[in-house]
Amino acid sequence: MPVTDQAELATLVRTFFTPSPPARLGVAVSGGGDSVALLHLLNDWRLEGGPDLAVVTVDHGLRPEAAAEAAGVAAAAKVLGLPHRILKWECGEESGNLPDRARRARYGLIADWAKAVGIGTVALGHTADDQAETLLMRLARGSGVDGLSGMAAARDHRGVRWARPLLEARRAALRAFLLSRRVSWIEDPTNEDATYDRVKARAALAALAPLGVTVEGLVETAGRMAMARAALAAAAVALARRAARVEAGDVILEREALAGAAEEVRYRLFAQALMLISGADYRPRFEALKAACATALDGTRATLSGCIILPRKGGLHITREPAAVADVTAHPGEVWDGRWRLIGPSEPGQELRALGEAGLAECPGWRATGLPRPSLLASPAVWQGDHLIAAPLAGRAEGWAAECLYDRTSLVHGLIVH
Repeated sequence: MPVTDQAELATLVRTFFTPSPPARLGVAVSGGGDSVALLHLLNDWRLEGGPDLAVVTVDHGLRPEAAAEAAGVAAAAKVLGLPHRILKWECGEESGNLPDRARRARYGLIADWAKAVGIGTVALGHTADDQAETLLMRLARGSGVDGLSGMAAARDHRGVRWARPLLEARRAALRAFLLSRRVSWIEDPTNEDATYDRVKARAALAALAPLGVTVEGLVETAGRMAMARAALAAAAVALARRAARVEAGDVILEREALAGAAEEVRYRLFAQALMLISGADYRPRFEALKAACATALDGTRATLSGCIILPRKGGLHITREPAAVADVTAHPGEVWDGRWRLIGPSEPGQELRALGEAGLAECPGWRATGLPRPSLLASPAVWQGDHLIAAPLAGRAEGWAAECLYDRTSLVHGLIVH
């Protein structure tokens, strides 16, 4: 059950990181009540021998008050004797799904900061109320088991571990804690703006209370869905170990094993293969995923998430779509398309680009590689202007080697619920 008693908050936070707390912990603080309460709870622990803390705030620039609010957090951190960093996001044109863009940008900026200063774990101030609201919003979007599992208490993403030690705490308890300390916080005016889905979800929770739909009940539901998610993930891992392999950066799935698996398990493996190759952070939309998988299993080529699914003898060959990498470039030694590193006798002026039609025409022995033509078109090659220097995967190594940055272990790891 969610924590509502102030005396339990300190125990909740400290127990979360037991038995192996990090030596140093990042804390993302916006200035709102939840993150400010988290900061003070963690600082109490620090003063009693807990981890060292470093505070970070993202100035998203979406409201005129944002810069002053970030400066206020910096001042509060200074009073506590803690280092603080303000990260500025330049949002550019305010179009598309701005809240989603801002959220992604926050995670990216904080992850880069954390890695730069040697911090492996960043604590976030999400609460039980946030969890319940998230569940309602995902229910409205028709989410499946993963979405209805809610926010994870801990998640590895962008090379950083994101920790949510307050997911069992109620928002009101955190504010009562701050009031008892005479600590102020900022109320974001967007929390009252009914155009935002989260504000609508908050209002819906209040309206549904007479039916017995409560924060406590939704948090319990998220916990049960998380257990179901873990069971499905284990089944997908087992399927991957017996029916998947990675060759030259492509994922090959045994068609009979995939077709014979339970639908949810099949789609998990299929989606993870697409994410591995495309580098996408999120699974494709379910209907598109389901349609592409069915098309491929029926023996017809399909495309999704910048990948091509090729039905071949005995399996589905999932490769990068050539059009998705047509404009991707890198210098020799750098990672190309998030997937490949080419090592060889580089010279000034050379760059990595996709092999493409023009390059493949200069590789007469490409068929001997056994790789599908689309795979080779999207493979990395070394160019000097319009002159092809090397294409390691297409039979023209010329002293160069191509190193793929993932393998089947990477595929399996991505399926595991952390």
